[in-house]
Amino acid sequence: MDGLLSTPPPLPPHLHGDLLLSQSYLAPPSVQSNMMQRRKRKAADEDDYFDSDRHGTPDLTGTGAADDRMSASPSNSPAMSVRPTPRPTASARNKRVKSNIAGRPLAVPRLLEMLDATALRSMIRSMSERHPELNSEIMGLARPPTVDAAFDVLGRYESALREAFPYGGNTGSDYAYNRVRQPLIELLDALGDFTPHFLPPNESQMTVSLGFLDRATNMVHRLPTWTNSTHSHHKNLAYEEISKAWALVIREAAKKGAGIQLQYGGWDQTLTKHNEQSLGKMHAAINELSQSLAWMGGGNTGGGGGGGGGGAGDIASIRQQLQAGTFGAHTPVRIGPW
Repeated sequence: MDGLLSTPPPLPPHLHGDLLLSQSYLAPPSVQSNMMQRRKRKAADEDDYFDSDRHGTPDLTGTGAADDRMSASPSNSPAMSVRPTPRPTASARNKRVKSNIAGRPLAVPRLLEMLDATALRSMIRSMSERHPELNSEIMGLARPPTVDAAFDVLGRYESALREAFPYGGNTGSDYAYNRVRQPLIELLDALGDFTPHFLPPNESQMTVSLGFLDRATNMVHRLPTWTNSTHSHHKNLAYEEISKAWALVIREAAKKGAGIQLQYGGWDQTLTKHNEQSLGKMHAAINELSQSLAWMGGGNTGGGGGGGGGGAGDIASIRQQLQAGTFGAHTPVRIGPW
């Protein structure tokens, strides 16, 4: 029991160095001698290291070189090399930091996206009226109108005219005329604006001009007929203008030697039918056609009145003979000196 009680309690780890130090003083002489030799050898090594560092003499044992590598400056260590500062990428430089947000009007491209076709046309029309110098630029940027596109627009005016008629009653009465007078004038104005675009010299293709005039004449045929003859001046004036347009195209076609295309293309018969349907109001065009085709035997087509079918019938007969190869078969041929 006394032996157990005399055993000292264990020391904490941080006091073990003091215990070893204290035991070194209590070690036997031989152990103390070995410890002193190790201390002297360590001190000698340290002196050699400092001497070689001071005088530049190499360390033959290699111990100093190892200590030299261990004591090198951190600036020469590969692990501590200076790395270049990363530069911002192009996307980071181009990215804008929207720090300040304030109200501003909507941009013009976004504003135009909100407009429908009707509002956009109205805005461009207003700009052209306020700034006439923009008209040439608008005409250069706009797509040239075709015959189909033109009649799409004219068809809308004609539909507005039909919808303006009152339900029931006499469609040729004065009351109906007063209801549709404004849409009727707008349709005729639009037709008068589109027609010169498809006439020579602005339009060089004769077939395009004649195709437009054919459809335009049919539209004039569909205009309402009024009981009061004084209200019919709109339709009569339209017939007069469209007949002059036909005459212009026929005259220009004859100058270019395209009179045969008028005949073999069937335009002579088309014009004759228009003249009959208009009750002889296309006489100016019929007279121009007769003069252009006179060299082929087409005499007077009777454009002054409501007929006009006799001359056109002669022209059709001549065309049929030319196609069959019998033209002039019964004409005597003179033999001998002329």
